[in-house]
This record gives sequence, C-alpha cells and structure tokens, in this order.
Amino acid sequence: MLHLEKKTFYLKKLPMIKTLISTFILTITIPVCVAAQDIKQIVSQVKKKIELVADYEASGKMKTNVAFLKIPIANVKMYFKRPNKLKLKSEKGVSFVPKGAMSLNMNNLFAENNYTIIDAGTEKMGNNTVRVARLLPNDDNSDIVLSTLYIDPINLVIVKSKTTTRESGTYELEMTYKNYLKYGLPDRILFSFNTKDYKLPKGITFDFDDGAETKKVSTDLKNKKGQAEITITSYIINKGIADVLFN
Repeated sequence: MLHLEKKTFYLKKLPMIKTLISTFILTITIPVCVAAQDIKQIVSQVKKKIELVADYEASGKMKTNVAFLKIPIANVKMYFKRPNKLKLKSEKGVSFVPKGAMSLNMNNLFAENNYTIIDAGTEKMGNNTVRVARLLPNDDNSDIVLSTLYIDPINLVIVKSKTTTRESGTYELEMTYKNYLKYGLPDRILFSFNTKDYKLPKGITFDFDDGAETKKVSTDLKNKKGQAEITITSYIINKGIADVLFN
C-alpha cells in the first residue's frame, strides 16, 4: 500500500518536474541561440522592420534635464518621412536638443548600405541579453564616425544606440517599446548628449535650479550633460506627410 502511494505521488509530480527541466533548458539555450545568430542577419532584419514605416506623426511630452537649468515639460510633435527627414516641434518654441542630433534617427543610420558591421558580442541589459553591433561607415567623408547598436534579437528592435559624429559630438539613445513594437517605433526615447558644443539661440534665458534670479545663460555650457526624455502618446503611421512641413 505504501509503495502504491509513493508511485502515485511521483506520477502527480512528474508534469511539474518536466516543466522545471524544460525551463532550465530554455534558460541555458536562449542566450546560446542569441549569441549564435549572425549579426549581419540581425541588423538586416531590424532594418526591414524600420522600413515598414514610410512616415509618421507622433504626439508626446518632452522632459528636458540639463544641469542647473529649469526647462518646463513641453508637448511635442515629431514628424518623420523616409528616407531621412525628421522634425521635432515643441509648443514652447525652444528645444534644447541639438539640431544635429535630431538627424541621428535609426533611419539615417540605415539610409545607405555603405557601412561595415562588426560583431561586438552580447551584453546584459536588465534581464535581457542583447546583441551588440558596431557600424563603421565606408565613406571617409561621412559625418558619422561610429554607431554602436544594442539590439533585442527576439523582437528585432534597437534598444540603445551610441553614435559619434564629426560635427555634433557623441549622442546616446535608449528606447523602450510597447504599443508600436511591430513597427519598430518606441513609446519612450531617452536622448543623452553633451552640451559642451551646444550654443543657445541669441537672447534665450532660462531659470537656474539654485533659485537665483532669471539670468542670461552663457552660450558656453562646457562640462554639462543634457538629457531629453520623450514619451510618445500616439503615432499616425503611413498616412503621408508633406515635404513643406520639414522646411
């Protein structure tokens, strides 16, 4: 009787044991499979997803964080048209994001196939393993010197990029995806830049965080870091956008 009860107990536990074994095997094999994928093929698949979007109009809010400056949260519109037109409009009329940096969208990186892809292995970002690809332009006159892409190989989207340019310094983008994942469009963009070469428009003033009276900001903002976080509330995709909008 006791032997029969033990047998029944093991039979009941068998499905759970199988599930645990399967989970353990997946935990081991998924990172191996991710690392085994050809990086050129991954980049090509990411490019194809990005090319699903011919144009878009995005609405959202932008929070800008620059050391010692108070810049209010603004409602913004972003307009894109392939191959490389991109415009950011703020209700406040002033965007602290450098103009040169706004051209560094993912479509611009892939606008021409004239680059060499280097496999830089894998990295952990949170709980996920991402593939790292370095893109080196073959054109010596290209403004982009190097782009490093951190790619989610499962969803085929770029979750982070670092781009070094000749004229506009180095910029970093971090992107999270949810509602528009199938188009490769992020719901949140965190844009980081160095303000050392950024020049404020003449006459522009901001409030300082130290409570001092409003005063004119020096056009020289050396050794300060800037971030712009754009949270997208909606996209209008592939409905057509007039070129005049980008003038």
